[in-house]
Amino acid sequence: METYKFESDIKIFYVTAKSFPEGIQEAHDRLHTLVHFSTARKYFGISRPENKKIIYRAGTEETYAGEAEKYKCDTLTIKKGNYVSAVVKDFREDKTSIAKTFDELLKQPNIDPEGYCVEWYANDKEEVRCMVRLNQ
Repeated sequence: METYKFESDIKIFYVTAKSFPEGIQEAHDRLHTLVHFSTARKYFGISRPENKKIIYRAGTEETYAGEAEKYKCDTLTIKKGNYVSAVVKDFREDKTSIAKTFDELLKQPNIDPEGYCVEWYANDKEEVRCMVRLNQ
């Protein structure tokens, strides 16, 4: 585990999964029908408990004003600051690897109770950075 810092807020637009965890892949697929994959863009998976169930959102950074509205998507902001994080490699080989990583990250002290579990698909490799925001 390591600390990763976002220097600025990241506004994303997203597609909400119909269920968790079963609907995760479908949410990413729906997002990619709107915005085709590009290494020039950041992609995220965002989740947290809301009303006693986990809500998962597949999202991407808004690259210009009005992009979310163009695709008729809601937005949220990934807050700047320090995140406890770990990189998961070959996550498609072990479907439980991301969940196991978040289980460990969420055990860390000083987690932001209003934060999200953030998956950052930072490149086209089979790796994802899992992060949870720390209290600032």
